[in-house]
Amino acid sequence: MNLETVKTIKQSQTFTTSSTFVRRLKRQRWFYLMLLPGLLYFLIYKYIPMWGVLIAFQDYQPFQGFFGSKWVGLKHFETFFKDDAFWVLFRNTFILAVYNILFFFPLPILVALMLNEIRQEMFKRFVQTLIYIPHFVSWVVVVGISFLFFSSEGGIVNTMLTSVGKEPVNFLLSKDWFRTIITSQVIWKETGWGTIIFLAALAGVDPQLYEAARIDGANRWRQMWHITLPAIRSTIIILLILRIGSFLDSGFEQIFLMVNPMNREVGEVFDTYVYSTGISQGKFSYSTAVGMFKSIVGLILVVLANRLAKRFGEDGIY
Repeated sequence: MNLETVKTIKQSQTFTTSSTFVRRLKRQRWFYLMLLPGLLYFLIYKYIPMWGVLIAFQDYQPFQGFFGSKWVGLKHFETFFKDDAFWVLFRNTFILAVYNILFFFPLPILVALMLNEIRQEMFKRFVQTLIYIPHFVSWVVVVGISFLFFSSEGGIVNTMLTSVGKEPVNFLLSKDWFRTIITSQVIWKETGWGTIIFLAALAGVDPQLYEAARIDGANRWRQMWHITLPAIRSTIIILLILRIGSFLDSGFEQIFLMVNPMNREVGEVFDTYVYSTGISQGKFSYSTAVGMFKSIVGLILVVLANRLAKRFGEDGIY
């Protein structure tokens, strides 16, 4: 087989592949059309803005732009790591992240398991709707409700404490209560919404498995332990890996609204620090370096968690 024949065969294969792709595109054009808004969203708001990380390596000046600003290499990263604020921010962010994983992450699983045991569909849908609603409430409203409950003057909780002869507690200014309140807000707002994926996974469990287990004498608890949980194990692990990837994302809006001078020592996290240094003080390059550090840590954690999951025989996310 000479060289010309090989070229002809490769061109034929390329043409066949491209024509197959075109036919598939025409046949499934409506599916690709529905996919287009999501692709545009990620392209415009996720991928194009990634060019902004360049200013982390510059002394960025808005009037000089990306290409006119002076390059300084890792200067801002070194400044951040040597700053005493780094360890304070890391400690606060780390503790809040651990609170969320320990106390919030298991709750959607437990609620989904309980909802799955409800046999009355009308009541089940009513409960689902009731626990979904807080997800659509803004953090401003959530913080406002917290103020109504925990305010030292006229707050519902302190009114109840004083009515039974107890001293009022200044929850909103207390460093000891800050993390508890933050985690409780996340639990109230997002637990119901987090059950959706687990309920979808539970819907795919074969009912014949439960019937066989009942015939063998398994009660509800054993059915849940030996059938339900193993069926959604892969979903739990994937969501846990994704949660670990956003380990240092404490949520800017919620923390920003709850932090005050009295609890800032335990409430200042990377997200609020980026805002205060980048926007309020105009240190764009420095705050970008802080944000990039967060992203790199998140990427490393996702890779490590995914490898660990595969080592234990799970699929992981890639």
